[in-house]
Amino acid sequence: MIDSLRKTIIAGLGAAAITTDKALDNLETLVKQGKINATDARAAAEKIAKEGRREFDKASAKVGEKVREFVAYTDGEYKKRLDALERRVGTLETKRAKKAGPRKAV
Repeated sequence: MIDSLRKTIIAGLGAAAITTDKALDNLETLVKQGKINATDARAAAEKIAKEGRREFDKASAKVGEKVREFVAYTDGEYKKRLDALERRVGTLETKRAKKAGPRKAV
């Protein structure tokens, strides 16, 4: 589960990086073609970077929240299972002690 979550996050970051790189390449091409000037291209690049950071921050916060929820859930589930196992071991130890009978002092 954690590994698939990690891969999803990495894939999202990779997609964002590729999208930003592609946008910057396109802006550079437009400048070379004379369709926009370098100042406008820089402003657009800054806007793209700012929006990318904002989206990344939102996604990171959401992933962090989901991870905390997952950890809280699994901690609760493992505690329930551990408690059940401890009860079973206690029951088995009690049965074993009854079968063995009282111990003699040495």
